[in-house]
Amino acid sequence: MNYYFVKETTLDFDAAVEKVTGLLKEQGFGIITQIDVKETFKQKINEDFRKYKILGACNPSFAFKAINSEPLIGLLLPCNVVVQEKTGGMVEVSAINPKVNLELVKNEAVNDLACTVTEILEKVIRQI
Repeated sequence: MNYYFVKETTLDFDAAVEKVTGLLKEQGFGIITQIDVKETFKQKINEDFRKYKILGACNPSFAFKAINSEPLIGLLLPCNVVVQEKTGGMVEVSAINPKVNLELVKNEAVNDLACTVTEILEKVIRQI
């Protein structure tokens, strides 16, 4: 089982970021962190890089239940979604597979939540 879900699109980069953000919002997720890797690499190490953003997606209800069930689960949150430029004008959108990621945690309540979140993220990526 892959640790991610992925789909390529012909949407331009900014449109792909907007689309995945909107699809996540429809499922009760918000973007709580956003890392512009291209900008960070340029500022910190003066290296040019392709457009690449890491979006930290979170559903507060799921996060609340997970943290109450497993206080250190925050080490594995939020659910990251990556939007990156690919060659040939394509853009790739990928999301972590929480079910695989959270198998590390031996807690049935967390694993049940992971299954639910996995279904949602997989659906979002399919809709890109």
